[in-house]
Amino acid sequence: MHSEIPKQYMDLCGYPVIYYSLKVFGESPVDDIILVTGAQDLEFCRRDIVEKYGFSKVKAVVAGGSERYLSVYEGLKAAPETDYVLIHDGARPLIDADAIQRSMDTVEKDMACVLAVPVKDTIKIADGNGFADTTPDRSRLWAVQTPQSFSAALLKEAYQKMFAAKADGKVLPAITDDAMLVEQMTSCRVRLVEGNYTNLKITTPEDLLIAQAFLESRKNLEKSEITA
Repeated sequence: MHSEIPKQYMDLCGYPVIYYSLKVFGESPVDDIILVTGAQDLEFCRRDIVEKYGFSKVKAVVAGGSERYLSVYEGLKAAPETDYVLIHDGARPLIDADAIQRSMDTVEKDMACVLAVPVKDTIKIADGNGFADTTPDRSRLWAVQTPQSFSAALLKEAYQKMFAAKADGKVLPAITDDAMLVEQMTSCRVRLVEGNYTNLKITTPEDLLIAQAFLESRKNLEKSEITA
């Protein structure tokens, strides 16, 4: 992002990026929110995010781990009594209530699901020298988003098996998302729930500009509905 400020705390239309997802989840049917952040940001998040904006559903702010999957595990430990968990990236500010509800409905039926959208571009798989090697069938390719939703018992089982495998010295593939952990460590299949292309992840400066345009469009639409 070419900024000293972590992307989830950067200003987006007058609020930090993470404000928007916390607001939508706070207004959703979820019971509790666990905010996982860097150890150095705990007090900042409690004071300048949770308390400042009155996010009453945030029951704990906990320090994450050195990898994404370890951060998720810390959040899971902070919610020991939950039946289902929805894991969302704080750098995706444009999640909406409908996508959350569809995720909740699906995870209760299928135990594991992720928001995703069909890819728009043709994808090439490269060889080791930077040449196109193969072209997968685009009709079967989906870009995965968050939230990624699971039965809490299933996700805990996946973590236990992974930690046991590591303790036995087994070499495991790099875990790039929560669904991959469940896919690798359990027999449960992960359902794809079609999301929205607007649910983008803030990764580059251009993403911030796009998110700003989407938010301004939403505000204008809400104003027109109120006026009407």
